[in-house]
Amino acid sequence: MVPEFPGQTHIFFWREREALQEVGVDTSIISTVRPPQGVISHTWAKSAEQEATYLFPFSVQDGVLAIQTILQAGPGGWWKCMRAIAQAEGVTPIQRLRLVALIPIAAKLVRLSKTQGWHHIHVHSCATSADIAMFASFLSTLTYSLTQHGPAFDTYGPNQGQKWQYATFGTLVSEMLLEEARARIPDSLPEQISVVTMGVNLEEIDRRQPYQPWLEHSPCRIFSTGRLNVVKAHGDLIQATKLLVQKGYDVRLQIAGEDEQGGAGYHKHLNQLIQDLDLNNHVELLGAVSEERIREGLEQAHLFALASLNEGTSVAIMEAMAMSMPVVVTAVGGTPKLVQDGVNGLLVEPENPGAIANRIISVLLDPELAVELGKAARQTIAAKYHHRRSAEVLAHFLKLLPPEPQNSLQ
Repeated sequence: MVPEFPGQTHIFFWREREALQEVGVDTSIISTVRPPQGVISHTWAKSAEQEATYLFPFSVQDGVLAIQTILQAGPGGWWKCMRAIAQAEGVTPIQRLRLVALIPIAAKLVRLSKTQGWHHIHVHSCATSADIAMFASFLSTLTYSLTQHGPAFDTYGPNQGQKWQYATFGTLVSEMLLEEARARIPDSLPEQISVVTMGVNLEEIDRRQPYQPWLEHSPCRIFSTGRLNVVKAHGDLIQATKLLVQKGYDVRLQIAGEDEQGGAGYHKHLNQLIQDLDLNNHVELLGAVSEERIREGLEQAHLFALASLNEGTSVAIMEAMAMSMPVVVTAVGGTPKLVQDGVNGLLVEPENPGAIANRIISVLLDPELAVELGKAARQTIAAKYHHRRSAEVLAHFLKLLPPEPQNSLQ
């Protein structure tokens, strides 16, 4: 179960699903609602969208069937849902009403599970989707599990304790998140829990041609990937580009990613910033693009840069490292666990365009450093961040579930 699938950042979930099939776990995909068309970019997205089952829109017939499902669950199921809502921590009165409105959605999930033969839901989110799965477990024999992606434990809203309390197992994408979870909800975490970073399919993410460092007096190509959101601080990277141009570097920065509104939100702010800084010939916003276009951009670039204010364990950085290229990224969230400064990449403090520009220059002016950083980056990903790892852990936990009619995962 992945919210708003298939979104621009969902390539990892698709790869994980393929890896699950490789280890013998058949899967179905459930999502809350289709994403905006402006962020659907991957070559596999069309077939994924056709294959997925969506909980929204919620029709009148869905409402009638939901009432029947709730009644069939008996007063015990409804009481568990309402008790959980009453005991939810850190929620406002409006949020409690919203939780009540999710009960019929959970009933729709229960009905779908009966018709499709599902008995376990793995939720790649700890926000609304986790609430829906929790309520569905109260209304039926469905079980569920969670993956917490970060970059911080409270990213997905309040009442994390209850969401985790009723989960059969869980994974988190960084040690930092697990430490935070143990500090915040020590009595609510399931017995079966593991840190499993997201990963990269190294068979697909690889160079066609050897990496070539920058040559003086030629255009400097920088590539960046990330949804257009203020937390990604693309504005800082654009500001750093202005500083580089002022120092005489012919920078060509490409940023792949789109805002949550399909181009109608933060994209406009960044466009205005590019115009205000007179960088139209130096910065290009690509929007939501396919994984093939991202690989092409990475292969053509001299370095990858990301100026985020916070990160969990960034797949975008992993993919750049897997392409044997130097990365200049901010030392935030789980990134310092992935990137060792001066070994397999360069770290810089956030919210400091000048520092970003200086570290980029240090890579450009030292071709040997650029090559060595890229080699070490690829080695790091190959050793620790293969995409099959998460599928193997999920498959292991699924085998520990009670032997229901069929051990399937969605």
